[in-house]
Amino acid sequence: MTIRVMIADDQAMVREAFSVLLGAQPGVEVVATAADGAEAVVRARELRPDVVVMDIRMPGTNGIEATRQIVGDPDLATKILVLTTFDLDEYVYEALRAGASGFLLKEASGAQLAEAVRVVAAGDALLSPEITRRLITEFSRLSGPGRPVPGVRVEALTGRETEVLTCVAQGLSNAEIAAELVVAEQTIKTHVGNILQKLQLRDRTQAAVYAYESGLVAPGRAHPRTPPT
Repeated sequence: MTIRVMIADDQAMVREAFSVLLGAQPGVEVVATAADGAEAVVRARELRPDVVVMDIRMPGTNGIEATRQIVGDPDLATKILVLTTFDLDEYVYEALRAGASGFLLKEASGAQLAEAVRVVAAGDALLSPEITRRLITEFSRLSGPGRPVPGVRVEALTGRETEVLTCVAQGLSNAEIAAELVVAEQTIKTHVGNILQKLQLRDRTQAAVYAYESGLVAPGRAHPRTPPT
């Protein structure tokens, strides 16, 4: 299936360049562009793209607020891929908390951008496991551990699902988790699906953020905290 993409960036040159780069990739179609967050929200509701490539820093309605509005719209299933200049930009973590499914540096090549779009559209890992660990660990530490999260509690998960969620929070792929827990990769895929359903999360990126903000996993710790009884 063709992945329908919208690009939101306040710089016309960036919009045009990314449109050309993505338009040349097989299986990807750029259906719209937006010059700011407010326009991105309007066009997303009109066109229902699969993925929005979203700049964080835009005048007026920024990328974080636009992400929050798009992800929070129950009529949309659009995923957000955030663009940033620095891989540890403080705004990236806030965008993830707002509902973004991944992030990418603006210096990425056309092939990297297209692959990032495909990964986010499929709901898979947050692009690079190493960057995932660095990003979520660092900004979870800065924002404080154990922040309460509304919705279903971690206790809804089984013991094995809790183990899998911990591995997801460390940025591991399904194959890596399967090797770690000595089970089939398809089993891990099933567990991840169950976790997302029980915790009412959109994808594994949000599951990773949830694991840190709920206090299940503490920054720098390899094992989950024991859930309260």
